[in-house]
Amino acid sequence: MKEAGILFVPAEYGHFRFRASDAIISGMAHEHPLTSFTDRLIVGDALDVLPQIPSASVHLVCTDPPYNLGKDYGAVVDRKAWDEYERFTRAWLAECVRILRDDGSLYVFMGVRFIARLYAILEELGLLFNGWITWHYTQGTGRTIGFSPRHEDILYFTKSTKYTFNLDAVRIPQKYYRERNNMRGANPGDVWTFSHVHYSNPEREAHPTQKPEALIERIVRASSNENDVVLDPFVGSGTTARVAQALNRRYIGIDITPAYIAMAERRLAQPFAGFDSVDPRAQRRPRDIPGKHKVSSAD
Repeated sequence: MKEAGILFVPAEYGHFRFRASDAIISGMAHEHPLTSFTDRLIVGDALDVLPQIPSASVHLVCTDPPYNLGKDYGAVVDRKAWDEYERFTRAWLAECVRILRDDGSLYVFMGVRFIARLYAILEELGLLFNGWITWHYTQGTGRTIGFSPRHEDILYFTKSTKYTFNLDAVRIPQKYYRERNNMRGANPGDVWTFSHVHYSNPEREAHPTQKPEALIERIVRASSNENDVVLDPFVGSGTTARVAQALNRRYIGIDITPAYIAMAERRLAQPFAGFDSVDPRAQRRPRDIPGKHKVSSAD
Protein backbone atom coordinates (compact mmCIF):
# COMPACT_ATOMS: atom_id res chain seq x y z
CA MET A 1 0.00 0.00 0.00
CA LYS A 2 1.43 3.36 -1.03
CA GLU A 3 0.59 6.52 0.87
CA ALA A 4 1.91 9.90 -0.34
CA GLY A 5 5.63 9.45 -0.19
CA ILE A 6 5.81 6.38 2.01
CA LEU A 7 5.89 2.95 0.45
CA PHE A 8 4.66 0.38 2.95
CA VAL A 9 5.88 -3.16 2.51
CA PRO A 10 3.63 -6.09 3.43
CA ALA A 11 2.84 -6.44 7.14
CA GLU A 12 4.96 -9.55 7.57
CA TYR A 13 8.07 -7.41 7.16
CA GLY A 14 7.03 -4.87 9.79
CA HIS A 15 9.10 -1.95 8.52
CA PHE A 16 8.48 0.16 5.46
CA ARG A 17 10.66 1.61 2.75
CA PHE A 18 10.77 5.33 2.09
CA ARG A 19 11.15 6.53 -1.48
CA ALA A 20 12.51 10.06 -1.71
CA SER A 21 11.34 10.57 -5.29
CA ASP A 22 7.74 10.35 -4.08
CA ALA A 23 8.29 12.70 -1.16
CA ILE A 24 9.79 15.79 -2.73
CA ILE A 25 7.34 17.85 -4.75
CA SER A 26 8.78 20.98 -6.36
CA GLY A 27 11.56 20.94 -3.78
CA MET A 28 9.14 21.00 -0.86
CA ALA A 29 8.80 18.14 1.64
CA HIS A 30 5.27 17.23 2.69
CA GLU A 31 4.58 16.38 6.31
CA HIS A 32 2.51 13.31 7.21
CA PRO A 33 0.59 12.54 10.42
CA LEU A 34 2.82 11.46 13.29
CA THR A 35 0.96 8.15 13.49
CA SER A 36 2.39 7.28 10.07
CA PHE A 37 5.82 7.07 11.73
CA THR A 38 5.44 6.00 15.35
CA ASP A 39 6.45 2.47 16.33
CA ARG A 40 7.94 1.95 12.90
CA LEU A 41 11.38 1.24 11.49
CA ILE A 42 12.02 3.08 8.24
CA VAL A 43 14.47 2.23 5.49
CA GLY A 44 15.63 5.54 4.05
CA ASP A 45 18.08 8.42 4.10
CA ALA A 46 17.49 10.57 7.19
CA LEU A 47 17.63 13.71 5.03
CA ASP A 48 14.72 12.37 2.96
CA VAL A 49 12.63 10.96 5.81
CA LEU A 50 12.93 13.65 8.48
CA PRO A 51 11.15 16.38 6.43
CA GLN A 52 8.07 14.14 6.38
CA ILE A 53 7.70 14.11 10.19
CA PRO A 54 5.44 16.81 11.65
CA SER A 55 6.96 19.83 13.36
CA ALA A 56 7.08 19.97 17.18
CA SER A 57 5.92 16.35 17.49
CA VAL A 58 8.80 14.42 19.08
CA HIS A 59 9.71 14.50 22.78
CA LEU A 60 13.24 13.10 22.58
CA VAL A 61 15.89 12.70 19.90
CA CYS A 62 18.61 10.22 20.85
CA THR A 63 21.03 9.22 18.14
CA ASP A 64 24.50 7.92 17.35
CA PRO A 65 25.26 9.29 13.87
CA PRO A 66 28.24 8.30 11.73
CA TYR A 67 31.41 9.96 13.05
CA ASN A 68 33.04 10.31 9.60
CA LEU A 69 35.83 7.91 10.51
CA GLY A 70 35.60 5.64 7.47
CA LYS A 71 33.52 2.84 8.99
CA ASP A 72 31.67 0.53 6.62
CA TYR A 73 27.94 0.60 7.34
CA GLY A 74 26.93 -1.65 4.48
CA ALA A 75 24.84 0.73 2.37
CA VAL A 76 27.29 3.59 2.93
CA VAL A 77 30.92 4.10 3.93
CA ASP A 78 31.35 6.82 6.54
CA ARG A 79 33.91 8.96 4.76
CA LYS A 80 33.21 12.49 3.55
CA ALA A 81 35.29 15.63 3.21
CA TRP A 82 34.94 17.45 6.54
CA ASP A 83 33.12 20.43 5.03
CA GLU A 84 30.65 18.05 3.38
CA TYR A 85 30.21 16.17 6.65
CA GLU A 86 29.48 19.45 8.44
CA ARG A 87 26.80 20.37 5.89
CA PHE A 88 25.26 16.91 6.27
CA THR A 89 25.30 17.19 10.08
CA ARG A 90 23.78 20.65 10.09
CA ALA A 91 21.02 19.56 7.68
CA TRP A 92 19.79 16.56 9.70
CA LEU A 93 20.13 18.41 12.99
CA ALA A 94 18.07 21.34 11.64
CA GLU A 95 15.30 18.89 10.83
CA CYS A 96 15.52 17.37 14.31
CA VAL A 97 15.22 20.82 15.87
CA ARG A 98 12.11 21.48 13.78
CA ILE A 99 10.60 18.12 14.77
CA LEU A 100 11.42 18.47 18.46
CA ARG A 101 8.69 19.75 20.78
CA ASP A 102 9.34 22.92 22.75
CA ASP A 103 9.77 20.80 25.90
CA GLY A 104 11.95 18.26 24.09
CA SER A 105 15.56 17.16 24.51
CA LEU A 106 18.26 16.02 22.12
CA TYR A 107 21.24 13.72 22.83
CA VAL A 108 23.90 13.18 20.16
CA PHE A 109 26.86 10.81 20.41
CA MET A 110 30.05 11.98 18.74
CA GLY A 111 33.77 11.24 18.51
CA VAL A 112 36.58 13.58 19.48
CA ARG A 113 37.35 14.84 15.97
CA PHE A 114 34.03 16.63 15.53
CA ILE A 115 32.58 17.06 19.01
CA ALA A 116 33.61 20.72 19.39
CA ARG A 117 32.12 21.68 16.02
CA LEU A 118 28.97 19.74 16.84
CA TYR A 119 28.57 21.76 20.05
CA ALA A 120 28.82 24.99 18.06
CA ILE A 121 26.30 23.82 15.45
CA LEU A 122 23.75 22.90 18.12
CA GLU A 123 24.05 26.35 19.68
CA GLU A 124 23.83 27.98 16.25
CA LEU A 125 20.58 26.09 15.64
CA GLY A 126 19.10 27.69 18.76
CA LEU A 127 19.25 24.77 21.19
CA LEU A 128 20.23 25.24 24.83
CA PHE A 129 23.20 23.38 26.30
CA ASN A 130 22.39 21.15 29.26
CA GLY A 131 25.23 18.67 29.56
CA TRP A 132 28.37 17.11 28.10
CA ILE A 133 28.32 13.45 29.07
CA THR A 134 31.38 11.22 28.90
CA TRP A 135 30.71 7.55 28.30
CA HIS A 136 33.66 5.59 29.70
CA TYR A 137 34.19 1.96 28.71
CA THR A 138 36.84 -0.53 29.70
CA GLN A 139 37.33 -2.43 26.46
CA GLY A 140 38.50 -1.07 23.15
CA THR A 141 41.30 -0.81 20.66
CA GLY A 142 44.74 -0.93 22.28
CA ARG A 143 47.60 1.40 21.31
CA THR A 144 51.31 0.85 21.81
CA ILE A 145 52.32 4.46 21.09
CA GLY A 146 49.89 6.78 22.86
CA PHE A 147 46.98 6.26 25.23
CA SER A 148 44.23 3.85 24.24
CA PRO A 149 40.85 5.55 23.66
CA ARG A 150 38.33 4.62 26.31
CA HIS A 151 35.49 7.12 26.00
CA GLU A 152 32.94 8.72 23.72
CA ASP A 153 31.02 11.94 24.24
CA ILE A 154 27.30 12.68 24.29
CA LEU A 155 26.02 16.24 23.93
CA TYR A 156 22.74 16.97 25.69
CA PHE A 157 20.73 20.01 24.55
CA THR A 158 17.13 21.11 25.05
CA LYS A 159 14.70 23.11 22.92
CA SER A 160 13.78 25.50 25.76
CA THR A 161 14.19 26.01 29.49
CA LYS A 162 11.10 23.88 30.08
CA TYR A 163 11.95 20.23 29.49
CA THR A 164 11.49 16.76 30.95
CA PHE A 165 14.13 15.51 33.37
CA ASN A 166 13.18 12.60 35.62
CA LEU A 167 16.03 12.46 38.12
CA ASP A 168 14.28 9.95 40.37
CA ALA A 169 14.10 7.50 37.45
CA VAL A 170 17.88 7.42 37.02
CA ARG A 171 19.27 7.76 40.55
CA ILE A 172 22.05 5.39 41.62
CA PRO A 173 22.68 4.17 45.19
CA GLN A 174 24.61 6.55 47.42
CA LYS A 175 28.12 5.48 48.32
CA TYR A 176 27.70 6.30 52.02
CA TYR A 177 24.90 6.77 54.52
CA ARG A 178 25.02 10.38 55.66
CA GLU A 179 22.42 12.89 56.77
CA ARG A 180 22.98 15.32 53.93
CA ASN A 181 22.62 12.64 51.25
CA ASN A 182 19.33 11.91 49.57
CA MET A 183 19.08 8.22 50.38
CA ARG A 184 16.70 7.69 47.47
CA GLY A 185 19.89 7.77 45.44
CA ALA A 186 22.45 10.04 43.84
CA ASN A 187 22.48 11.88 40.54
CA PRO A 188 24.59 9.68 38.23
CA GLY A 189 26.67 12.67 37.12
CA ASP A 190 28.05 13.22 33.64
CA VAL A 191 30.69 10.46 33.52
CA TRP A 192 28.99 7.13 32.86
CA THR A 193 30.65 3.73 32.84
CA PHE A 194 29.02 1.04 30.74
CA SER A 195 30.76 -1.84 29.02
CA HIS A 196 30.71 -2.17 25.28
CA VAL A 197 28.51 -4.93 23.94
CA HIS A 198 31.54 -7.15 23.39
CA TYR A 199 31.93 -9.21 20.24
CA SER A 200 31.74 -12.36 22.38
CA ASN A 201 28.42 -11.26 23.91
CA PRO A 202 25.49 -13.27 22.48
CA GLU A 203 23.52 -10.02 22.24
CA ARG A 204 26.13 -8.43 19.98
CA GLU A 205 24.77 -7.70 16.51
CA ALA A 206 26.68 -7.43 13.23
CA HIS A 207 26.89 -3.66 13.50
CA PRO A 208 30.17 -1.74 13.96
CA THR A 209 28.95 0.77 16.56
CA GLN A 210 26.27 -0.98 18.64
CA LYS A 211 25.64 0.90 21.88
CA PRO A 212 24.79 -0.78 25.22
CA GLU A 213 21.10 -0.75 26.05
CA ALA A 214 21.55 0.49 29.62
CA LEU A 215 23.35 3.58 28.33
CA ILE A 216 20.35 4.47 26.17
CA GLU A 217 18.00 3.43 28.98
CA ARG A 218 19.34 6.19 31.23
CA ILE A 219 18.76 8.81 28.54
CA VAL A 220 15.25 7.61 27.73
CA ARG A 221 14.19 7.35 31.39
CA ALA A 222 15.61 10.77 32.23
CA SER A 223 14.29 12.76 29.28
CA SER A 224 10.95 11.20 28.36
CA ASN A 225 7.80 9.76 29.91
CA GLU A 226 5.68 6.76 29.02
CA ASN A 227 3.92 7.14 25.64
CA ASP A 228 6.29 9.92 24.58
CA VAL A 229 7.88 9.71 21.13
CA VAL A 230 11.60 8.92 20.84
CA LEU A 231 13.31 9.49 17.49
CA ASP A 232 16.58 7.97 16.29
CA PRO A 233 17.41 9.03 12.71
CA PHE A 234 20.42 6.66 12.62
CA VAL A 235 18.88 3.70 14.41
CA GLY A 236 21.48 1.15 13.27
CA SER A 237 21.07 -2.13 15.14
CA GLY A 238 17.93 -0.81 16.83
CA THR A 239 19.09 -0.16 20.39
CA THR A 240 17.16 3.10 20.83
CA ALA A 241 13.96 1.57 19.48
CA ARG A 242 14.42 -1.54 21.63
CA VAL A 243 14.88 0.51 24.80
CA ALA A 244 11.94 2.78 23.96
CA GLN A 245 9.75 -0.27 23.39
CA ALA A 246 10.80 -1.84 26.70
CA LEU A 247 10.07 1.40 28.58
CA ASN A 248 6.65 1.95 27.00
CA ARG A 249 7.67 4.83 24.78
CA ARG A 250 6.77 5.18 21.12
CA TYR A 251 9.72 5.11 18.74
CA ILE A 252 10.68 6.21 15.24
CA GLY A 253 13.79 4.52 13.82
CA ILE A 254 15.39 5.47 10.51
CA ASP A 255 18.35 3.88 8.76
CA ILE A 256 19.60 3.86 5.20
CA THR A 257 20.80 0.24 5.39
CA PRO A 258 18.02 -2.34 4.92
CA ALA A 259 20.02 -5.05 6.70
CA TYR A 260 20.19 -2.92 9.86
CA ILE A 261 16.45 -2.26 9.80
CA ALA A 262 15.88 -6.01 9.52
CA MET A 263 18.29 -6.52 12.43
CA ALA A 264 16.44 -3.95 14.54
CA GLU A 265 13.10 -5.49 13.64
CA ARG A 266 14.32 -8.89 14.84
CA ARG A 267 15.43 -7.41 18.16
CA LEU A 268 12.07 -5.73 18.67
CA ALA A 269 10.29 -9.04 18.10
CA GLN A 270 12.24 -10.80 20.86
CA PRO A 271 10.75 -11.06 24.38
CA PHE A 272 12.30 -8.53 26.74
CA ALA A 273 14.46 -10.19 29.40
CA GLY A 274 16.46 -7.21 30.70
CA PHE A 275 18.99 -4.79 29.28
CA ASP A 276 22.36 -6.02 28.05
CA SER A 277 24.54 -3.94 30.40
CA VAL A 278 24.49 -2.13 33.72
CA ASP A 279 26.21 0.80 35.44
CA PRO A 280 28.39 -0.95 38.07
CA ARG A 281 27.40 1.74 40.59
CA ALA A 282 23.77 0.65 40.35
CA GLN A 283 24.67 -2.53 42.23
CA ARG A 284 26.46 -0.94 45.17
CA ARG A 285 25.04 -0.77 48.70
CA PRO A 286 25.57 2.38 50.77
CA ARG A 287 28.19 1.94 53.49
CA ASP A 288 28.43 3.47 56.95
CA ILE A 289 30.89 6.34 57.28
CA PRO A 290 33.59 5.30 59.76
CA GLY A 291 32.69 6.54 63.24
CA LYS A 292 29.17 7.52 62.23
CA HIS A 293 25.85 5.89 62.94
CA LYS A 294 23.74 4.67 60.02
CA VAL A 295 20.89 7.02 59.08
CA SER A 296 17.52 5.36 59.57
CA SER A 297 15.04 5.08 56.72
CA ALA A 298 12.77 7.45 58.61
CA ASP A 299 15.40 10.18 58.24
